[in-house]
Amino acid sequence: MNILGGSQNAHVEQIRAYQVDGALHLHAAQLSASEDTRSLPDILQPIQNASHTRDRKRSPPDSACIRGTRPGVVQSVNTWASSKVMVAGKFHIRWMHGYVGSGKSAISQEVCDTSDRQERPVVSFFFSQNAGDRSKIWRLATTLACQMAAVIPETEPFIRTAVKANPALSSPDEAGISVGARMQRLIYGPFKAVVQKGTEFGALSGGPLLIVLDGLDECDNKDEVQELIDGMLLFFDENPLIPLRVFITSRVEQHIKSHLNVPGVQLDDLVDHCSHDDIDTFLQILFKDGCSRDSVVQAYVKQHGEWPSQSDRLKLVTHIGGSFIFASAVFKFIMGLNNVTNLPTIQTPMDRLPLALEMNPGLDGLYAETLARSKDLPYFPDIISTIALLEAPLPIAGIAELLGIKTYEVVNVLVHMQAIIQVPRTDDLPVTLCHNSLREFLTTPSRSRQLCAQQSHHVRLFLRCLECQVGVRLQTDLGSLVDPKEFRPAVAYAVRYSLSHLISGQGFFKLSELDRAIQLCREAAKISPGISYSFHALANVVYSRARHTGSLMDVGDAIDLYREALKLRPLHNPDHPSSLAYLANALLDRYWRTGTMADLEEAILLYRQVLRLRPFPHAGRLASLFNFGSALLERYQSEQDLADLEEAIALHREALALRPSLHPDRPLSLNSLGNALLDRYRRTRSMSDLEEAISLHRQALALRSPPHSGRSDSLNNLGNALLDRYRSTRMPTDLEEAISHFRKALEFELSLHLRPRPAPLSNLVICLRAMYEESHALSHLVEAINGCQDLLDSYYPFGHANRVGWLGRLAYLLKVHFDATGDEEDLTYIKSLEEEKSELSALLISNPVNLGEELHALAGRFQRKRYGIIPPCLTGCEGRRAQMFCTGIAPPQPLARAANNRHGLESNADDAEPCRSGMKEPKKPSSKKLVKEDEVSMIWKMMGWVFPGLFLLLFACIFDLSLLVHFLHFPWETRRAYATEID
Repeated sequence: MNILGGSQNAHVEQIRAYQVDGALHLHAAQLSASEDTRSLPDILQPIQNASHTRDRKRSPPDSACIRGTRPGVVQSVNTWASSKVMVAGKFHIRWMHGYVGSGKSAISQEVCDTSDRQERPVVSFFFSQNAGDRSKIWRLATTLACQMAAVIPETEPFIRTAVKANPALSSPDEAGISVGARMQRLIYGPFKAVVQKGTEFGALSGGPLLIVLDGLDECDNKDEVQELIDGMLLFFDENPLIPLRVFITSRVEQHIKSHLNVPGVQLDDLVDHCSHDDIDTFLQILFKDGCSRDSVVQAYVKQHGEWPSQSDRLKLVTHIGGSFIFASAVFKFIMGLNNVTNLPTIQTPMDRLPLALEMNPGLDGLYAETLARSKDLPYFPDIISTIALLEAPLPIAGIAELLGIKTYEVVNVLVHMQAIIQVPRTDDLPVTLCHNSLREFLTTPSRSRQLCAQQSHHVRLFLRCLECQVGVRLQTDLGSLVDPKEFRPAVAYAVRYSLSHLISGQGFFKLSELDRAIQLCREAAKISPGISYSFHALANVVYSRARHTGSLMDVGDAIDLYREALKLRPLHNPDHPSSLAYLANALLDRYWRTGTMADLEEAILLYRQVLRLRPFPHAGRLASLFNFGSALLERYQSEQDLADLEEAIALHREALALRPSLHPDRPLSLNSLGNALLDRYRRTRSMSDLEEAISLHRQALALRSPPHSGRSDSLNNLGNALLDRYRSTRMPTDLEEAISHFRKALEFELSLHLRPRPAPLSNLVICLRAMYEESHALSHLVEAINGCQDLLDSYYPFGHANRVGWLGRLAYLLKVHFDATGDEEDLTYIKSLEEEKSELSALLISNPVNLGEELHALAGRFQRKRYGIIPPCLTGCEGRRAQMFCTGIAPPQPLARAANNRHGLESNADDAEPCRSGMKEPKKPSSKKLVKEDEVSMIWKMMGWVFPGLFLLLFACIFDLSLLVHFLHFPWETRRAYATEID
């Protein structure tokens, strides 16, 4: 029996043989060999799929530089790696850092492949998170040693000797051997021993040995990573001329940066090497290959030419930023290569390309994980919110000054987030985000949840901007420092961008914060009285307080301040158009509050000047077009000059053209143009205008899916247009759809726990009355009666300008109900309504100013008088009224005693776009207008007394005429809501 068959140079010191159940078992007490005949891979057990030669499809990352991309950075690394000049001080270690998806692994792969092609020795280890031993450091040395022995065979005997001396070196786990000892005995020692022989050997004839460590941040053993780096630095300090290079890539993690950011390491920020040209080239190659395989795209190209067009590709490049991972994901989405079941129903690549511009890079998990590490640190919410909301990046010291905290407190937070935030190496460089998707993540509550950068933080940033400005003005003469670059970064930022934070913070200011802001602005204006910015900033804050409180005095003060700022910004001043626009916006707002035509005329004049100063493609032209068009529509409503309406339509058409399909404010322009066309239809009866208006409102509604805050407006506007078409064509389907839209508008506002506005309800009453006349279904009439009562009880209390008209409308509907049912209780209620209307009209005519006590007494008397006489058809509205006020919002105050709650203009960083959010509350007509209105009403009543036989026939016309007088004095969007009330 040959027990040692196949063995050479081996001996057995002691052997025992014994029989167990008929089988021969041998027990070797001691088996030794003068040389282990196993192959080196069998001894070291390296990770087979960790090197650059792995199957990348099975073992990620599947990254490689497509030909033509990243040529500069790859050439730079290869030149460094292949340099044969060995002099003291030459960098042996090169660390290239970059954010997720910036192409680090692709560059590492290309460097390795280039070395192989040029027959230069290279060994590599690609770390990968959640990939077993590839995310651990313990098998790094054995894996590199096997590769080194393969490319430099002379090192193998030294590696075998080291393992024979200490078998634990080949252990796949810690085994009591540090990573530094493993690298020294398996890599550095054997390589140095070969080099010290002093003879030239073929492997190094092409250049030094290159070690590539990719994704070092993905290694779980952070302490051992630091030990690895320290051992590497020590080895090169002791052996400065050794022909060895180490190329490391990773994200910027503090445990890596703190040990590699030293004089002996060459640092490479991949951001400096990443350009839009690389992404563009990458996309061109991908689309060229993908389109050649897609018959649908080929057919499209034959008919329409190149696809994607150069402009579409540029949009993609801008949206993608510098992330090659995101670029690849976008391409797969467009070409339909995702293999997912939730692709949009639009199937062609051409249709999916616009949708790709709305994609986010899918890095939310990384962002949340990285941010969560720091969320409990001092000032974390303030610092991360500031970085997310800044209009332009600031250096660390600038962030600290803007927040009023210490620089080290900012650093303490940022060092833990370097995987997703670019933290500069010097104080003068700004802190930037690795990808714009991080800002989107932080500002989207549904994605970032408790990590979200709250919009209310704009308020603090605005106040801090003011404090920074006042502080520097107290120390120096601002008038002598025209160029903001002469300020410290935080102060320069404050001067330039404080207005942006004021606008973005609208709706989040407390009154005390606005008062504080006004105080700071006044201090700044006193210190630098000749600076236009001081007056302009003060005007903006005063105007913001006016929007917060409804103070007409503040509006007037803001207008005066805007005029002062405009005087300091003459025609050729770059801020002259902006000052004109702000003054025009404030004047238009005051017109909405007071009805003073002089304010409207001046606003139109100013808007016309602004538009001339902003030719296409000026960034502010869009806002100027919209504002000018809205002001002209206001004047049209007052003076009925068709030329104003025609010009407004042309302006809104141009504004719509500047808001493409993906523009967030496109629904606003669709609604405005649709409303203007509806006005022209009512003037000219051109059915083409009406059809286009309906089409535009349908488009706007489609873009305002729930929970868009403007959906109720679009439902109401579309319902108005459909009601107009019904009146022209008498098609019941239009009336049914209009009723459906008005009901949905009310339901939508209730679903958001908002108090419904009166416009949809009043329009619903109009439609239900028409539907009753069409179908004679009593349920429609009863619902209309209840709607009228809802409006009187909840929206038009005693003293409201609309109450008189709606009292008459309810009386008319009850008369119709009596005619249909013969219920005499209707007549009793009608008599009460007529008495109230008569006395309220007389009171408004005789004493239109001091109405408080009289209205209170009148209200109490009629409420007591009506107690117990409510007809049965009105009892069904109690539940709905209770639901309408389930949010706990108090009913509105009478306009005779309360200020108009119109909030003015919503504006962007340049100037405002009026009417942006929802309907405006109707403003109280002047006492003179009320007198005229009720004189008309009284004349018609006298005619009713003289001609009793015509009284019932003329009754409805009386109140429609009354409503028309009210209507012509309502603000623009309220008129849009009430347009259907004019027959």
